[in-house]
Order: sequence, then C-alpha cells, then structure tokens
Amino acid sequence: MSNGFASAAEKTRPPGVLTDPVRYPSGAGQRVLSKRAFLLILLTLLVPGSAQLVAGNRRLGRIALRVTLTVWALLLVALVVLLASRPTLINVITSPVTSLLLVIVLAALSLGWAALFLNTLRLIRPVLLETGMRAGVVLTLVLAMLLSSGSVGYAAYLLNVGRAAIGTIFANGPAMEPSEGRYNFLMMGGDAGADRTGRRPDSLSVISVDAKTGQSAIISVPRNLQNAQFSEGSPMRKIYPDGYDCGDECLINAINTEVTNKYKDLYPGVEDPGAQATLEAVSGTLGIKVQAYVLVDMDGFAKLIDAMGGIKIKAGGWVPISGETIDEANGIHGMPLGWIPAGDNTLDGYHALWYGRSREFVDDYARIARQQCVQQAMLKQLDPGTLLAKFEDIVKAGTKVVDSNISASQLGSFVDLAMKSKGQPVSRLTIGPPDFDASFSTVPDFDRIHQAVDKLLAPAPAAGAADDSLRQPAAAPGLLSAAGPRPATVPGTQPSPSPPSSDFTPVTTTPDGEPITEQMLNDFKRNGDEQSIRNLVATNGQCAPL
Repeated sequence: MSNGFASAAEKTRPPGVLTDPVRYPSGAGQRVLSKRAFLLILLTLLVPGSAQLVAGNRRLGRIALRVTLTVWALLLVALVVLLASRPTLINVITSPVTSLLLVIVLAALSLGWAALFLNTLRLIRPVLLETGMRAGVVLTLVLAMLLSSGSVGYAAYLLNVGRAAIGTIFANGPAMEPSEGRYNFLMMGGDAGADRTGRRPDSLSVISVDAKTGQSAIISVPRNLQNAQFSEGSPMRKIYPDGYDCGDECLINAINTEVTNKYKDLYPGVEDPGAQATLEAVSGTLGIKVQAYVLVDMDGFAKLIDAMGGIKIKAGGWVPISGETIDEANGIHGMPLGWIPAGDNTLDGYHALWYGRSREFVDDYARIARQQCVQQAMLKQLDPGTLLAKFEDIVKAGTKVVDSNISASQLGSFVDLAMKSKGQPVSRLTIGPPDFDASFSTVPDFDRIHQAVDKLLAPAPAAGAADDSLRQPAAAPGLLSAAGPRPATVPGTQPSPSPPSSDFTPVTTTPDGEPITEQMLNDFKRNGDEQSIRNLVATNGQCAPL
C-alpha cells in the first residue's frame, strides 16, 4: 500500500516480505502508528541515533550511536576522575583551553541532537497519524528536544559564562603552595571599581583554610589598626622598617591609597600594588603568610546577594540604615533611612550591605562581627542547588564585584576545599573587641597578636587529648563575645572566646518590656536622644547565620 506517501524503501520492498511497522509504517493501524511515534521519540531521547538505526538512515544512525557511546564513555571517565580526584576534574573543566573545547563540543552535541529529533519527526510521518494524535506527538517531540538538546545547549552557554568570569576575576599566575599547611586569603571590602585611586578598604579579614581538612577560621583586622608591620621581603619594609608609623593618619586601611599614589614603582609587574602592599601589611601584622587577596566591591556587593536570593541571619539588635553624614569626626548622621530589626531576617542585597556596613550608634567592632556573620551566611547558603539554579546571575554579579590575584589554575583545589569546609564550625578572631580591648588597635602588641593567631590556627588535638584551651586566642579580661560572657581558661591567662552561637536572645524590647519599634528609635533620633538609641541597639554586633 503506497497511498502516495510510501518511501523509496517501501516501493522497492520485495513482495511477500513480512511487514515491519517500525521501519515500514504504511498500512499499519492507527494504534500501532501512535505507539511507533512515541517509541521513536523515546529512542532519540535516551539513545540518540537508535531511532535512525531501526527506522531510518542506518548510516546516520550508526554515526550518531558512535557519538552517543563515546559521550557515555567520557562521562564514565569523568565520574571516575571525580571520585578519585575531584580537584583534577574541576581544574580540567575550568582550564581556558579545555573549557573552550567543552563549549564547542557541547554546542555541537546540542545541534546534532536537535537535528536527530527533526529527522525523527520525518520518520514518524505525522500525516499518517490520526488527526487528534498529531498535535500530541509533535508537542511530545518538542518537549523531549528541549529537555535534551536544549539542556546541553544551555550547559554550553553557562560554561562559556563561567569561562569568561574566570578570565575576568582570577589571575594567570603560578599556583601557590600552602603555608604551614594552610591557605590564607585576605578579603578586602571597599570601592573595587575601575578607578582605584584613593580606595580605603572598609573591612579587612583573613580567611585561613586548612589545606587538607578544609577547617577554616576568620581573622578580622580593624581598619584603624596603627603601626602595621610589613612582612619580610615587602618593598614597603624599606620605607617603614619599624611599621607603618607616620602618625594618627597611618591606619592600615590607608596603605592601599598611599602605595597606589606614591610607591607603585616599588611593585613592577604587579597589577594592583596597593592591594599587594596591604596584603603584606596584614601578613606581617598577623605573623602568617597571606598568599592571595580577594577584593570585594561593596557598592556592587548587593547585586551578588540578590543573585543568591538573599541571606538569612539572626540579628541580636536593631541596625540603622544611616542617612546623610552630618559630623564625620563623631560619626553623627541625619535621620536613618530605615532599620533592620532584631531577630530572624532574610536580607536582600541592599539590606545585607547596610547590615555589614552600618556603624552608627556602635563601634567598628560590632560592624566587624556583623561582617563576619554575613560572610559565613553567604558561604553557608551558597549550596550547589542555589549555585546551579542561579548560576548565571551569580557569575555575572561576581565579575562586577570581585577581583583577585588567585591563580585560575588552583580553582579545582579551592572549590574542593570549600566543599570540605561546608558544615564545619568556623573559628573567629578579631584584633579588637571582643578578643582584645578597644584601645588595642591604637597601640597593638604584635607578640600577643602572633600568639593569638598561632593558637587559633594550631592543629586540632588528637581524639582523647586533654585540654585544648591553650589553642584559643587570648582576650582582654571582662569583655564579652557575641555569644555572651566567656569563661576563664588556665590560671594566669586571659579568658578565651567561645565560638559564635545562635543561642543569644535578640533584644526586641526595652528594659521595661515595651517592644522596640522603628518609630520609637526614630522618635529618639528626632529628639536628639542618641544615648537611648545606643542603649537599645548595643547588642547589634550579635549575629548568627541561619
């Protein structure tokens, strides 16, 4: 039976040959034709090329099937490498050359798969189907094509986005080695835009990660630290051999500006001399080798938080979104533009930025504690699901927010470490309250700093070991941590900080039990009663990621 639609193979088929409805659909019943249509779509979805092999151009089918089997073999190899050495696989994928090849291969596979689906549609021959079945079959084929070919094409696009971001953010230099078993990264928050002259980092913190276990610690350095020590080998050590001690204006956060404006010739070939000099000052001050820095543009930071879908934190006290500065010297601002309440919050980028930046009514150290909390909330909540769901937005925001001298060749190692560290407790130390008294940053004792850092980063004792209190950093007597009073340790030593805890109770009422509201705080501000506000928001340095 030809009915005008028979293929050349059907026309030349010798009479008497048994009918094969898969390859020769003419004359088959409508029910058989419908089953055949869905079968061919399923074959193309699951084993590309097999539909052509059983119902169409066998040569095309064999070629497509070889490609399919090759892809499956490569995926199996990738799985084995992933199980044996996850960093190796990540490094291969993020390498500029291999990532470009992967983009090209994925794009070609996407187009080839789509072509097979179109060929499958021709093999189905919708004109032979019942009128009511045609739309359903075509819709099923389109959905299967979007699921398979479309997904592969989108993967190629995302890989290309990530490839461009890696080239923008990370350096091309050699890989770095751990120092005493740890990688130490300086995180600087400030204006990391194109015009960097005059930038003073608002925040400085070192994230130290054990190279084997991923156990991490955050060491915050106040921006007003004086007499910062440059590490040995630093070109700035020749200018300031006894420390950055040119007066009250020589705070550690001014090094970036001074080196950028006056001493960049001391750093030939260095892309950002100011950032490098600040890294050397932090290294010398803490007594550890800081190998790399990450610059975070705080003005663009909000975009990264928004791309993540916000962060969840528990705030110990109300935090103001400060208005226009009236008196810079005394930190006096106009009417607040809003408030972040105490208690559980989901912060978008704008509010997360202010939560980490605000220091009105409190000191720098409360802000430092909140900044540490925001960092931990980001690390905790940037899980694989969030990353995959919002990959493009996160990557695009990251290229505008982050700059670094970390080598792209080590991304695999560091992503692997980040995955190991996820879920582990993070130790914290601040070179100021709550771990040292407030005046310490003006006249720092570097031997005490080095001792505290060494205790913080000392390897964990073996199971069953006696007392690990000597591992804790030293602290000034009588000060409180974000979790409350700290118990004393060994006689003759100072109290040691407890790790940040979510057990604190947010201050949401006045001492008289009246609920604290935004209107109440604004009324105090209008009346010039800033001391009452300070009393009510004094605990806003308490914070824990949720």
